[in-house]
Amino acid sequence: MIARKTRLLYGAGGGVYAVKEAAYMMFVLLFYTQVLGLSGSVTGVIIAISLIWDAISDPLVGVLSDRHRSRFGRRHPFMVASVLPLGLGFVGLFSPPDAAIDSQWLLGGWLLFWSLWVRTFITTFSIPHLALSADLTEGYQHRSEVLGSRMAFIFLTAVLLPASALLLIFAADGDIDGRFVADNYPYYGALSCGVIWVLGTVSCLGTRQFAIPAPTSGMLPPTASLVELGQDLARTFKNRSFRLLLGYEVGIMMAYGVLSTLNMLLWTYVWEFSAAKVSIVLAAPSLIAVFMVLASIPVLGRRLHKCQQLRLALIGLLINCFWLYPLKLMDMIPANGTAIVFSLNFLFMLVFMYFFMLRSVNTQSIIADIADEHELETGLRQEGGFYSALNFIAKLATVFGPAYAGIALDVVGLPSGAQPGDVGRDVVQGLIIAAGIGVLPTLSFAIWMAIKIDVRRDRIEGIQASLKARRAAAGEVAGGDLLGHNPRPAN
Repeated sequence: MIARKTRLLYGAGGGVYAVKEAAYMMFVLLFYTQVLGLSGSVTGVIIAISLIWDAISDPLVGVLSDRHRSRFGRRHPFMVASVLPLGLGFVGLFSPPDAAIDSQWLLGGWLLFWSLWVRTFITTFSIPHLALSADLTEGYQHRSEVLGSRMAFIFLTAVLLPASALLLIFAADGDIDGRFVADNYPYYGALSCGVIWVLGTVSCLGTRQFAIPAPTSGMLPPTASLVELGQDLARTFKNRSFRLLLGYEVGIMMAYGVLSTLNMLLWTYVWEFSAAKVSIVLAAPSLIAVFMVLASIPVLGRRLHKCQQLRLALIGLLINCFWLYPLKLMDMIPANGTAIVFSLNFLFMLVFMYFFMLRSVNTQSIIADIADEHELETGLRQEGGFYSALNFIAKLATVFGPAYAGIALDVVGLPSGAQPGDVGRDVVQGLIIAAGIGVLPTLSFAIWMAIKIDVRRDRIEGIQASLKARRAAAGEVAGGDLLGHNPRPAN
């Protein structure tokens, strides 16, 4: 079993990915549309274009890292090279010059350039980091625990970073809401940069003992043409379990893209929360949910297969959609500003974060199991290919979120620079309905696909036993782990 210290040091790399999620989930749309005045539709399209590039670059980096050969291993060279430029990307993203702000075209170009920059380097760090988990872990349940650590850092960073910023950087100054002050955003960019540099460095150094040359058995050749790289990716789609997982991921990430893009606007205009209240309702439920998930993973793992946990999480997310916002639409909730409104939002976020994190951990863990199944069938290890293909599909699906949200803002008629409490009832209702239309059908599709996924413990353990026997017959297991990797250093 891998040591807790190693799990934490590896998990810190998840926080690097979360900085990007926090920026685009909480601030980019608000900053460029409501503060700088860029059209909602233009902003949504630009973010969608950057997401498409992000999706395309994922499988490319995944298969390249699978094939990479160096004395520092397959994954670490990509991770180390990404940390510095990635941090600088957030400085640029939140610091457009005055000349760009004065022009819709220049401002749109600035957002596109730095979005492409950020998403390129987040890919070259996060895909190899995710694939590295297969080199750290063995066993059906241990994978969930290691990936649970990564997921904990993702969600903790994704909520604590913006929550801290809302309290320290975007705090109200008298009657002025700090979220609508353009001069505050460069400080957020610098904070994001610092967090990336710290967490990225900690993860790279903390897992350096696993930066070992790849074994020869089951490994792809170190060089390949573009056609061969495409074949690497296409090979992963031949696995039925993986195709079903991809279908489910399309649905859940379309729903997530809509909700994450609209969340700040819902809190600001539907519930009229101050920056301080948003920081609390964002951070506190997520903190509690992280520990709930980490505590429940071993318990659920003894009683339910991963695919059963996945279905449980998705059904929980769907049920959670049918009480808070419908009650708001029917005027069955007290007026904004009351303690009960805040408490209900707190509960809604707690339930949402718990089930969303639970489904995330199990999804990533199932991918590692599918990589074993793939190796047994083909003789090839393609962890990077599987994780990057999943991210490719997920990010293409996530494109729907900002594109849909940007158009929805224009249709709903949310005026640029509007303050909480200054928008009409029709706009409030329009935001709620837009969120529902974007989330409910896609989440229902995800549940339908997840019902078909069948990755049981006994089946995976049988596959791992067969892999071990195959390697033993070839004389390749001696001193190695279950999957024939090089011996792991002591933790």
